[in-house]
Amino acid sequence: MIPLFGPVPGGMEMMVILLIAVLLFGANKIPKLARSTGEAMGEFKKGRQEIEEELQEAQSEVDPTVETDTVTETETDTTEA
Repeated sequence: MIPLFGPVPGGMEMMVILLIAVLLFGANKIPKLARSTGEAMGEFKKGRQEIEEELQEAQSEVDPTVETDTVTETETDTTEA
């Protein structure tokens, strides 16, 4: 599998990136930046989950035979030999 953005940086590269981040933002702003990034990721995940639920509801309204969360017996049975 080929990485999307090239090779993943190793230990020394990560240290250089961290040093640049400290120089640009200052040591006291980095925790605030990390906290806001985490909150943004949480909101993104929550929004994505809501959209997926809406799509499942819309699909079940269009085709009532589609089951979203339940598994029927025929799906769990294996072929008998």
